Amino acid sequence: MGDSKEAGAESPPAGAAARGGLSLLSQGESEEPSAQGSALFLGGNEVKSRAVVKYSSAPPRTAFARLEEKTDLKLPPANWLRESAKLGPAGTTILGNSKKSKPFSSFGMAYDFIDSVGNDVDVVSDSENIKKLLKIPYSKSHVSMAVHRIGRTLLLDELDIQELFMRSSQTGDWTWLKEFYQRLIDQKWQRKKKSKEHWYQKAILSKFLYYSINGDGAAQPVPSAAEQQGPSSSHQATDSDGASWPAPFEMPSSVSEDPSASSQGLKNDFVRNILWTFEDIHMLVGSNMPIFGGGRYPAVSLRLRDNNKPINVLTGIDYWLDNLICNVPELVMCFHVNGIVQKYEMIKTEEIPNLENSNFSTKVIKDIAQNILSFLKSNCTKEGHTYWLFKASGSDIVKLYDLTTLCEETEDKYQNPFTMPVAILLYKVACNMMMKKNQNKKHYGTIRTLLLNCVKLLDKSRHPQIIASANYMLSELFQLDEPKKEESSESPLNENSDESYSEEEEELADSDENGSYGTGSDPSDDNKAVAIIKSVGELSVPEKYKSIHQIRPSCTFPVCHDTEERCRLVLSYVLEGLKSVDSSIKKESDLPAADPNTPIPLKYEDESTRGGPEGLEKQMALFLDKMGSLQKGNYSSQSGMIPGSWQHKMKLQLILKSSKAYYVLSDAAMSLQKYGRALRYIKLALQSHDTYCCLCTNMLSEVLLFLSQYLTLCGDIQLMLAQNANNRAAHLEEFNYQTKEDQEILHSLHRESPCQGFAWATDLSTDLESQLSVSCKCYEAANEILQFSDLKSQNPEHYVQVLKRMGNIRNEIGVFYMNQAAALQSERVVSKSVSTAEQQLWKKSFSCFEKGIHNFESIDDATNAALLLCNTGRLMRICAQAHCGAGDEFKREFSPEEGLYYNKAVDYYLKALRSLGTRDIHPAVWDSVNWELSTTYFTMATLQQDYAPLSRKAQEQIEKEVSEAMMKSLKHCDVDSVSARQPLCQYRAATIHHRLASMYHSCLRNQVGDEHLRKQHRVLADLHYSKAVKLFQLLKDAPCELLRVQLERVAFAEFQMTSQNSNVGKLKTLSGALDIMVRTKHAFQLIRKELVEEFDQPKSDESAPAADPSPGLSREEVIKLLSIFESRLSFLLLQSIKLLSSTKKKMRSRAATSAWHSRFTHSFVHVTHSAPSHPVLRTYSPVGQASQVSRCKSTRRFPGTGLKALVPSAPV
Repeated sequence: MGDSKEAGAESPPAGAAARGGLSLLSQGESEEPSAQGSALFLGGNEVKSRAVVKYSSAPPRTAFARLEEKTDLKLPPANWLRESAKLGPAGTTILGNSKKSKPFSSFGMAYDFIDSVGNDVDVVSDSENIKKLLKIPYSKSHVSMAVHRIGRTLLLDELDIQELFMRSSQTGDWTWLKEFYQRLIDQKWQRKKKSKEHWYQKAILSKFLYYSINGDGAAQPVPSAAEQQGPSSSHQATDSDGASWPAPFEMPSSVSEDPSASSQGLKNDFVRNILWTFEDIHMLVGSNMPIFGGGRYPAVSLRLRDNNKPINVLTGIDYWLDNLICNVPELVMCFHVNGIVQKYEMIKTEEIPNLENSNFSTKVIKDIAQNILSFLKSNCTKEGHTYWLFKASGSDIVKLYDLTTLCEETEDKYQNPFTMPVAILLYKVACNMMMKKNQNKKHYGTIRTLLLNCVKLLDKSRHPQIIASANYMLSELFQLDEPKKEESSESPLNENSDESYSEEEEELADSDENGSYGTGSDPSDDNKAVAIIKSVGELSVPEKYKSIHQIRPSCTFPVCHDTEERCRLVLSYVLEGLKSVDSSIKKESDLPAADPNTPIPLKYEDESTRGGPEGLEKQMALFLDKMGSLQKGNYSSQSGMIPGSWQHKMKLQLILKSSKAYYVLSDAAMSLQKYGRALRYIKLALQSHDTYCCLCTNMLSEVLLFLSQYLTLCGDIQLMLAQNANNRAAHLEEFNYQTKEDQEILHSLHRESPCQGFAWATDLSTDLESQLSVSCKCYEAANEILQFSDLKSQNPEHYVQVLKRMGNIRNEIGVFYMNQAAALQSERVVSKSVSTAEQQLWKKSFSCFEKGIHNFESIDDATNAALLLCNTGRLMRICAQAHCGAGDEFKREFSPEEGLYYNKAVDYYLKALRSLGTRDIHPAVWDSVNWELSTTYFTMATLQQDYAPLSRKAQEQIEKEVSEAMMKSLKHCDVDSVSARQPLCQYRAATIHHRLASMYHSCLRNQVGDEHLRKQHRVLADLHYSKAVKLFQLLKDAPCELLRVQLERVAFAEFQMTSQNSNVGKLKTLSGALDIMVRTKHAFQLIRKELVEEFDQPKSDESAPAADPSPGLSREEVIKLLSIFESRLSFLLLQSIKLLSSTKKKMRSRAATSAWHSRFTHSFVHVTHSAPSHPVLRTYSPVGQASQVSRCKSTRRFPGTGLKALVPSAPV
């Protein structure tokens, strides 16, 4: 039949060690063999049966003693009802003297084998109940069983109506069921006493088994009538005790304090627990059948039969199922007549269905089992409910009632004694499923249903511990930090948690084919029954009943469409758990009186602690002191909870869960840009955490990490509020709103702590500086927390994020102070010196930038470090601008302070470039730093050129420094790369070349002697003028600058002409100058186009409101340039005519003169008459970042030169 060692391979159940010293079988002493899934061919029908012993308290099997013929079983053996080593600790139970199953026997097994309940096993029950169900079609006796559903598992227990109603008469319990029973089922109910024959047969069987295990055959004198009455009375007492029903409220109180306790009827008293697989039905069965073995019979069961009474079908099924469940291959039958042994007969298990007068089909038994299971699974759908399966004696109708629903109609719904055991089992199964590391999320629906039904069954005032724990586990089912997933058919949250409520879910036939499940027109039906089997004969029909309830709405895990909905569910469970804990703690009136020597702390706050950096510093110091005290395990609770009590442990877990939920809610609101709501949620999260800190005696590093994350998010929110000050009213409204649920949770928190530990971080301030400071302090606090317990090395990613945020907020604060300093500078009168307020702002800004740079450098963030270095350089430029010389604009010089700060700015920009290394790391940042560096060099050179410090330096030194600065600026000005900044770079480069050319032009005009140096300046001036023209020609929006450069080139040519002596050389120079004048046509075309657009724009936009005016030309500048152009053109033409007229070749000269006059007159007329007569002129500025570019205006004065110098001194 199988390997006998398999039974010992099972792990011991959880409660095995507590069962009075019962132990698990070792491999060498297995109670009985366990089948390896082999098929038994019984009665010509194939039946699959497999039995595995999960636990056994029976001693090793011994061979039975074969009694001699004529042995009188009425005489008791010497060892009757006495302890023996052969019997083991099980006592008389192993010999079948206590076959009466207890009302909660299935719960005892379920508690011990909690892993099997809910998923793997279909039925948990006593073997006697299983046999009684499978014999329903063959038997006329009554059936009364309580049915409970836990997941996909059904728990079956005998419901002894007679014993129940006898108790009702004595205690008043179950009166509602007694009234219901008398009204609908048996109006003339009365207790039926068992016959003397019943007690006679029970006693003779007991004596037979004791004879068989003793083997000496010694008979004792027949006891007297009084002695005979003794055993009978003892049996009656045993029977009565075995079926004792606990009081409805006695058991819950004990179990609530210790859910694992197996007491008051919840004990697993079976000799062996067997996992029996019958066809496709998996059952956990308890059995007390005595099994003997040894010698040629490894395992046999002993039966005693009256030789005058043949074996009927019921007895055959009973014997067959017992052997099948216990996997016993043979049966030994002892026949007697009036207690006198006659003979023995050996019968194999597979031969039992074919015995004379006991023929039955094993296939029919299989169909009955499948039909009954399907019927019960289809109708016992509510977990936690007590169902009653009842068949009256002599009736063919089987009815199923929902006793929980009937009980709820009474005054006290807790009168059902099954309520507490069911609730505890639901709780334990859910706990077991939650504890599994590899638990799949598809079972979350089952766990949630188990816990909800557990909470629904229990009285909150009587069982606060279980209710609080169940609500906490319900909150743990929702993963707060999981990303939102798309709903799909493969999502486990949309699937039913129970995989197989129906083994044939694809075949959903009509109710007529599946049998009658509801009440009908039959008079035997009643409207209180959940379902009715109208005839027990239907159970023998194959697949008559099918489980059609595969998916039940109560087991479907709720699909949360967003994070807020998921968190709100979690908080609702947390609140219920907190209420249960708070209700179990002593009332305030019961708390000890306050110590008169201890001062009462008042909620008074000093003005200095309300706001400002100084107040924040004090609060931060207090916070860090508190963090240090947490490491020492300080404990303080206002409600009087005892550390280590279940209330203390549970409230800690619930509070921590609420803080996590509020944190996730805050993060979600942050992503939706609801910053007021986000601040409210993070405030609740920090208040929860503050309470946790007050209650905790040993702070875990994980909890400190949570706090660091909370403060980091709080800093983010305060920063965003500072940057979105324009919507402050809406944010304030969101911040002040509070739900009733949040208020109740906060009330529970206030029972333990004032919740003011993080008030400095969560106040909504209206001051921008205060918000930025609070944000910075939040990041600093988060960083300080990471220093505890070496958290920064354990969580490097979070540490890097905190330092990045610290660097960023310090940059924001630095920019804030820098802008304030710039604003003060713009308001300051020019003649005044730098104020103390400005200097303080510079120091604050510089300190923030310096700390931010250190933060970024500590995590090797070169890009952000470069940006902060760039901002520091900008601060140095603002300092330089503040130190510009006081007094008249035309008398001031470039001061040493300006040079100092500009050089510092250059140093910071160069550090930024060194930090980046190459442009490939971050091209955008690299280009930005390059541009700022170029601007700094250009500004410094321009100021030195415009306001030359001649009182401190020589002209040549100034020119050298200006030239070097301009060339450095040109070096960092990228004119070739195509980008949005390319036109600015081209304009900057053109302006630099223009300024350098003007400077060399001026030097050439003012310098005397050193012909080599003059020649060098001439070449450089001509070179830079040419480059400036080329660059200005690339720009479409700088025609005035282009015209100005061309006019300066003409003036440069005129100056060269004055130093020439030959007419040929002068004519050549004049020809070149006139060519330059002709090439100004492009500039005039651009000016004309822009003037036309200016002139036409008001006509087209009269009806529409004026948009932001685009920069245009300056009327004064254009008129001035046109005047200069006209005068220069006239001068050049007249000089050309004069030179040509003085030549010897008159005829040729006249023709040439006429040609020159005609050519340039036409050109001049074309240029001067191309513009409209009344243009609208406006000032022009280049597109994009114009404020960062110092442009050469028409009024710009160059050292030693200017517009006046362009007009030659020679008379016209």
